[in-house]
Amino acid sequence: MSAEPGSPAGGAPAAPARRRVPAAERREELIDAAVHEFAHGGLHGTPVERIARRVGVAQPYVFSLFANKRELFLAAALRSFERVAFTFTHAAEEFRAGRAPAGCESVLDAMGLAYRELLLSDRDYLMLQHQSYAACEDAVVRANVRHGYARLVELARELSGADSERIDNFFMYGMALNVAAALGVEDLSAGCDWVSSELEASAGAESP
Repeated sequence: MSAEPGSPAGGAPAAPARRRVPAAERREELIDAAVHEFAHGGLHGTPVERIARRVGVAQPYVFSLFANKRELFLAAALRSFERVAFTFTHAAEEFRAGRAPAGCESVLDAMGLAYRELLLSDRDYLMLQHQSYAACEDAVVRANVRHGYARLVELARELSGADSERIDNFFMYGMALNVAAALGVEDLSAGCDWVSSELEASAGAESP
């Protein structure tokens, strides 16, 4: 009896050849995985092996694409800045096209609302921001994060045409949103309900 086409004579059909993934595609996969893992563990608390395992490659392969863990961390941080820049740009375009959500009276309003939605929908990018700022004790990380932040400021200025005072207020409010989102609350004001509840709970725990 003749062997099946494409199989060894008298043997089982040959296993399909595994697709060789191009290095550029693997690099993108590793950055995506790094966004998630560094968001949870930070620069120093995240083993590269964990990122490699998430993608399904060996750790030495990671270092064939990135010189070291810091370079991979910076690629993830850059991806985070790019995601925010895309969010700002898309919101500005929607506002100018008359498709901004109700209540948005300016490009900055639309950008702020879109940013708030990003924080709520993709927590990894939120937490990676915090991890990037925490890692700024490293001078190389600090220089890159400063540059990324400065480019966002300039982008917001270009998209909105707002003056420096309004841009300052926009970013200060954005930082407050970052903290609120990390804490899982909507408001940071001193008199808000959750602050009062926390203080009451701690006072009750300290009572004899």
